[in-house]
Amino acid sequence: MTGVLFVTDPLAGLQCDIDASIGLMSATQDLGFDVWCCGPEELAVVDGRVCARARRIRLRPRLAGGDHRWIVDSDWFDELGAAVVDVASSFEVIQLRIDPPVDARYLHTTYLLDLVERAGTRVINRPAGIRAMHEKLVALQFPELCPPTYVGADPLALRSFVGNVGTAVVKPVDGFAGIGVWLVRDDRSAVALLESATHGGRRHVIAQQYLPSVAEGNKRLFLLDGEIVGAVLRRPAAGDFRIGPPVATAAVDDHDRAIVAALGPVLRAHGLVIAGLDVIDGRLIEVNVTCPGGMHKTDALLGTRLSHTIVSSLFEGALV
Repeated sequence: MTGVLFVTDPLAGLQCDIDASIGLMSATQDLGFDVWCCGPEELAVVDGRVCARARRIRLRPRLAGGDHRWIVDSDWFDELGAAVVDVASSFEVIQLRIDPPVDARYLHTTYLLDLVERAGTRVINRPAGIRAMHEKLVALQFPELCPPTYVGADPLALRSFVGNVGTAVVKPVDGFAGIGVWLVRDDRSAVALLESATHGGRRHVIAQQYLPSVAEGNKRLFLLDGEIVGAVLRRPAAGDFRIGPPVATAAVDDHDRAIVAALGPVLRAHGLVIAGLDVIDGRLIEVNVTCPGGMHKTDALLGTRLSHTIVSSLFEGALV
């Protein structure tokens, strides 16, 4: 069997016109390899070997839609068959593509895939690396690259931080996709908002100084093996302070290169082959490693082939 096993959330829940995992599946198929899928619940260990109840699928044709979305049937794939397979001996590459948060379900999946990696099959991103490099907190290892940041659960301490920086973006440590993100200003509503954000002091949040230059764009740097392979500009959505979809190509500058020079070796050392760095005004905001996205949207918008570049590289690494 020649192909890739995608360990994903349920296929029916993926957004077929924008989802980065589907973009990687499409590129895998375009390059002549079989696409197989399973969910975390379909993995099992039998006599020390990881098995999967997996489905082979074929993606239906898609066209760029003129913006960041692809034109594709809502029934975006056909199922070609199903089988219980030995994961390590059946595939060249395993793609771990479960959306965050890194909760118990995610962690248990990484421990099973550790066994696959130990058997000699490449898992992207490396499970141990995901556990070691929390994507919301890894940037804090490089404070000189980040805007002023505070991590904690105490609403009053957070209120003091907001007072020092004027306005802060506050988000849960285990958040994703812009869910639970607050814009907190230095005013009378701050304590109430921070109490809500921290669930009354019971949940850690990240507070970062709000950078007004975000209006000019949040840059997503796409990294492959610690090197930049593309960059796209995103801006806040209309009527919202949170970042919207990609809108234009982003130029890579010296600040970006300095950030990547610092992070690249760390990502490579932990086997985090695919990563997305969020940068505003030359400062590092976040490092996306659990299920890095944005490639499929960028390919649709700009006509790039980021997904194909990534898949080609993974197979080169697996077959040498």
